[in-house]
Order: sequence, then structure tokens, then C-alpha cells
Amino acid sequence: MITDNDLHKLAVFLGSCAMMLIVLYHFLEVNAKDDDEETANTLKSSKTSSTDNSRTTATVAAGGSSGAGSGKDRVLND
Repeated sequence: MITDNDLHKLAVFLGSCAMMLIVLYHFLEVNAKDDDEETANTLKSSKTSSTDNSRTTATVAAGGSSGAGSGKDRVLND
């Protein structure tokens, strides 16, 4: 059977391991490189792609040209 002394040693050992893992986690979290810029760029490019696709679809559905160089654009840009 487990004695009080063995239970005390086990509790101290497991508590020490838990504290070391907590310190290790915080060390890794503080020193980790941020992926916020990559995530922001990925989200921005995906939103731009979906917006461009919806504009093209809306233009074609309205009877316009889906190309970037339609006659109206050339007249307005000149």
C-alpha cells in the first residue's frame, strides 16, 4: 500500500513537473515569432480574390464585359 511519505513525494514531484511545464510554455510563447502579418496578408488576399470574383460575376450578369479593358474603361481612362 502507498504510504503518506510516498504520496508526499509523488505530489511534490508532479507539482514540480507541472510548474516546469508552465514555465517552459510561457518561455516558448514569449519567444515565438508572430504570424499576425502572414495571417493578415493571407486574409487580405483571400478577401480581395473573393471580391474580384463577385465583381466579375456581377458585371457579366449585368451584360457587361468581364475583361479589364472593355470599351467603357478605355474611354474613361483616356
